[in-house]
Amino acid sequence: MSGAPRVSQDLPSAAGPAWSRWVGRFLGRVVWNARVVGAEHVPAEGPVIVAANHTGLLDGPLLLGVAPRGLHILVKESMWVGPVGWILKTSGQIPVDRDGGRRALATGLGVLRRGDAVGVFPEGTRGRGDFAGARAGIAWLALNGHAPVVPTAMLGTRRTGKSVNSLPRLRARLHVEFGAPITVVREAGVSGKEAIARAAETIRDGLAAHVHAVSARTGIQLPGDDPLRD
Repeated sequence: MSGAPRVSQDLPSAAGPAWSRWVGRFLGRVVWNARVVGAEHVPAEGPVIVAANHTGLLDGPLLLGVAPRGLHILVKESMWVGPVGWILKTSGQIPVDRDGGRRALATGLGVLRRGDAVGVFPEGTRGRGDFAGARAGIAWLALNGHAPVVPTAMLGTRRTGKSVNSLPRLRARLHVEFGAPITVVREAGVSGKEAIARAAETIRDGLAAHVHAVSARTGIQLPGDDPLRD
């Protein structure tokens, strides 16, 4: 990922998130009881990466609905089938294919350079949601897209012992909290590979600190298990 970025020319329409976020908002505010804190931390314009922890099936739609601006979220390719795949495409989301995600990152970079917002689940899959396994792709995007990373804690979407494909009970208490942006830059004389490694560590530490602090303050615990790995 340290090479020169190649921006994708096939970018998702900016119109997609404009309508699809209302679906997510309905889910978060009507079907479930989501409290949103810190929306002012998301820049109102310009490139930005909203990075959220990932524990359950509801995380993507919920993040799309509660974010204060439209998001193009990176979603694993296996979800892009049938009606769900059609919705993901028309809502302007970004498929993460099996080639290591390079095509998705190139598309995300194009979205950032267009001045729009990208949503990312750095852990790559649903699990404990503690950011311990956050991947380096977000660092590549942040550095090459010159975009701040907004740490986002999503709590209550899956409880310990529940399947990663389960949904919380109706009107369950959910909490989404955006934190102060994390900014990373490539310092002079530092190789691209080293810059990404340093940025990845900075972002990972910042994301983990945010979600644990929010969990401790709200009393909403992260799942104690990871069904896909335990």
